[in-house]
Amino acid sequence: MDDKNRTLYYLDELSEYKVADDYADVRGWDVLDANNRTIGKVDGLLVNKEAERVVYLNVEVDTDLIEAGHQPFATPANKGVHEHLNEKGENHLIIPIGMVTLNEDNKKVVTTEVDHETFAKTKRYKKGTEIDRAYELLILPYYYPNIRFEVDIAASKQFYNRKEFMPK
Repeated sequence: MDDKNRTLYYLDELSEYKVADDYADVRGWDVLDANNRTIGKVDGLLVNKEAERVVYLNVEVDTDLIEAGHQPFATPANKGVHEHLNEKGENHLIIPIGMVTLNEDNKKVVTTEVDHETFAKTKRYKKGTEIDRAYELLILPYYYPNIRFEVDIAASKQFYNRKEFMPK
């Protein structure tokens, strides 16, 4: 993907960016679902440079989550065609920052909106993969099944101004 069309960057690759002093750096913190089950650990932060803030947590998922969600094939897009949902080595997923709250005393990231099963069924990716809008639009309906993420809105510069991408 060329840099002109890229909307997300790992914080670690942006030398001029850092976590603001009034926000906790959650990298390394456990991520818990709505039932207090461990999803994984925050491995990194994804920044939208235009919004000048973190919009996703990059989470390395727990092996229990991978095993719970083992589905070798996704729902076929075409009859008779099966696509791999998650391949070996795909052990990361992104979580919109507006979906979590921080328990700073215990260094935990918590979402009350999504359970372990939903995370288990969500399409994952390999560490270091550039996150594109297609992946975002693929995973967001898992987290927000009642919200439509229109492609034309997704292409606009206002995409990250939604509550889903605003810290609580």
